[in-house]
Amino acid sequence: MTTKLPWLVPVVFAATPLIAAAAPSDRDTASTDGSTSVTSSEHEHDPATDIASITADRGIVTRPGRFTIEPSFSHALSNSTAVAVEGYTVIPALLIGLINISEIQRDIFVGAMSLKYGFTSKLEAAIRVPYLSINEDLREREVFQGTPVDTLRESSGEGLGDVELSARYQLTDGLGGWPYVIGAMRVKAPTGEGPYDVDQRIIRDNQGNPIGIELENRPTGSGFWAFEPGFSFIYPTDPAVLFGNLSYVWTLKEEQGFENGGTVDPGDIVRFGFGMGFAFNDRTSFSLSYDHSIIRKTTFERNNDLFAANFDRIQIGSLSFGLSQRLTRSTSLSLTVSVGVTENAPNSEITLRLPISL
Repeated sequence: MTTKLPWLVPVVFAATPLIAAAAPSDRDTASTDGSTSVTSSEHEHDPATDIASITADRGIVTRPGRFTIEPSFSHALSNSTAVAVEGYTVIPALLIGLINISEIQRDIFVGAMSLKYGFTSKLEAAIRVPYLSINEDLREREVFQGTPVDTLRESSGEGLGDVELSARYQLTDGLGGWPYVIGAMRVKAPTGEGPYDVDQRIIRDNQGNPIGIELENRPTGSGFWAFEPGFSFIYPTDPAVLFGNLSYVWTLKEEQGFENGGTVDPGDIVRFGFGMGFAFNDRTSFSLSYDHSIIRKTTFERNNDLFAANFDRIQIGSLSFGLSQRLTRSTSLSLTVSVGVTENAPNSEITLRLPISL
């Protein structure tokens, strides 16, 4: 299988050294008379918000007037095996019927650029533009169809993903033993190619009878508008930092045509996460977190498939390990490794981020 990486990834990471070089360095700024000026407070960094932001965007809001550029790259791998049995058992060791064994392997590469700006000491706004490259292989064998070999079907997709706009407001200052509490509102626009935008093809059995429908290409977006209100908290307790988040994703229903079930209402999502981290020194930090999503099932105005049986909700949970290294006062490099702990979560995901403050 040949994997095509997004064109955005090499461009982003080729440009970041130039941006980092232009950002303020660790050295104090020299004045015209040869003396050394004192570093301003806006060049200082908060270890608590750095730790909370290693695995997710849970940090304190950006300082007023500060502009942050954050290129990132991630790779997610999913591998699952499904066994479908249609038959009956004569004795516990003998099965008569049709057995279909299929294995799906999916690679998702995402190159993204995030821009943040602090308007006040409590308010920031951000935009995230992702570019996706998806490759999926399906290998299956129908045991009782008389074939000793596997069949392999490949599909892929590449293009712009769903653009996200967000605003975050800091509700508390973390004084008097209280944690920092930040409210957030995120809007995801259907700029990517959704599942109802790509071409479909009919799957047929060995006798040519239609048995299902699959997509010609992998979609790069959801195809629906989504709104996600929520909040996060950060509680510094030396030497550790505790953090967490809770949000609700509301997806707008849309008309997708009679053949697709009429009005489609994607399931809403409840998200929550928590974790802790600590700093080894003033440059290196480590964090451990858990994130979970509860996705309700999608409903249709007209149920065209009377034999479809779906769970009422899907559980997706992942455990993440993060390491951050501060390169300069305004630049850091973060590496996160996530491992899926539920069946529907990706097996593994690696994310590399390089936030640069200007």
